[in-house]
Amino acid sequence: MTVNLTLNGEIRTFFGDPRTSLLDVLRETFRLTGTKPVCREGFCGACVVHIDGLAVPSCLRPIGLLQGASVTTIEGLAQVDALNALQLAFKDQDVVQCGMCFPGMVMTLSKFQETNPTPSRAEIKAAMIGNICRCTGYERIVDAVLSMQSRENAQ
Repeated sequence: MTVNLTLNGEIRTFFGDPRTSLLDVLRETFRLTGTKPVCREGFCGACVVHIDGLAVPSCLRPIGLLQGASVTTIEGLAQVDALNALQLAFKDQDVVQCGMCFPGMVMTLSKFQETNPTPSRAEIKAAMIGNICRCTGYERIVDAVLSMQSRENAQ
């Protein structure tokens, strides 16, 4: 089957089994390895990407259902050689340790911030429910999101 989609702003074509997960297509066909294969069951949030503007676990989406879709991965979130504001906040707060959950966290929280640019601590925690981190503890992640508000208010 042939599937055409827009991937990080570029039209891309996949030829193959329509049952192949988007996660596998991203990593194996398009060599975009920022999206992480952790649980492969949609439980951990490490493989979250944006599909047509929604934060979605890519392991649960067969490529055959994505004809004409627009997909943004962690690689497409920032400019070349420049982190986006959320990635920079994660770096400044020393959030990233093993790196497995980081891409999914950024994808989930960046979409969340589009609808809630000044969230409370409780709202950030609620937004992260679908993302599991085993290394850093969630408080530094919440602090990073809140630090963005402080930085924006200072400018």
